[in-house]
Amino acid sequence: MTVPGQLDFELDANEPAGTIQARNPWRLAWERLRRDRVAIGSAVVIVLIVAVAAGAPVFALLTGHGVDTQYRTTGLTPDGLPTPPSREFWLGTDDLGRDLVVRIAYGARISLLVGVVATLLTVATGVVVGLAAGYFGGVVDTVLARLVDVVLSFPFLLFAISLVSLTGPSLAVAVLAISAFSWAAVARIVRGQVLSVREREFVEAARSLGASDWRIIFVDVLPNVLAPIIVYTTLLVPTVIVVEATLSFLGLGVPPPTPTWGGMLSDAVNYYQVAWWYIVFPGAALVLTTLAFNLLGDGVRDAFGGTDR
Repeated sequence: MTVPGQLDFELDANEPAGTIQARNPWRLAWERLRRDRVAIGSAVVIVLIVAVAAGAPVFALLTGHGVDTQYRTTGLTPDGLPTPPSREFWLGTDDLGRDLVVRIAYGARISLLVGVVATLLTVATGVVVGLAAGYFGGVVDTVLARLVDVVLSFPFLLFAISLVSLTGPSLAVAVLAISAFSWAAVARIVRGQVLSVREREFVEAARSLGASDWRIIFVDVLPNVLAPIIVYTTLLVPTVIVVEATLSFLGLGVPPPTPTWGGMLSDAVNYYQVAWWYIVFPGAALVLTTLAFNLLGDGVRDAFGGTDR
């Protein structure tokens, strides 16, 4: 992998023989990513999902159905079961007669919000801890490394259940529970990268010029470990989305009536034999979103790693 901040050299066919031209590694990564059709297609899908989440009120306006409005007469069968997809309810209804297409669109907002916010908190915490542990070493590294080991060994669901029992389920609690345990893996990755960078010549030169440790960390070291951080961040978003859906499925995430994909899947478990659409469409939305982010993350990894698909 070419580390950002270092120069990548290649022969230029337009230059005289023996001439070597330096190329920016970030530009090389972008060129590889731009040629990756799978990654570009995944990025387009992600943009469409974001558009659906942002345009959730538009879906409510077009259908004339509120996100929490229960249509007991038209949205339920005489037996009280959800109604299948129709001209009035494009993706059918749920067990309370609510429009699934509107609730899935609003559920995308929760999944993307938790995915992005929890990922940013996770990465920010992990990067700071990893930079400090890898650069300072010694006692600092030992203490922080043991802290990472403790966090990684603690059962996540046990912590989430304990936290919810004390505070009650909410969006903030879901974000806190996810980010409180995910940062340790980021810190371990960053620490390993910093250990390979801190003794290089440009770091020694900065020290000899009297630069402070934190200036060296954030100005000289951090730009040279950004590539794996970006790759891991891209791959972390779908993981966080799945974790949020799992928490909501178990009743530990965002409480009803706020629509979440995990909550809809939990409610649909009792109806999958008589209302297939109730579990298929929220499940498809979750699978499509996580798949798109994973494929984009693979493309970003290949771009920084110097491979083409």
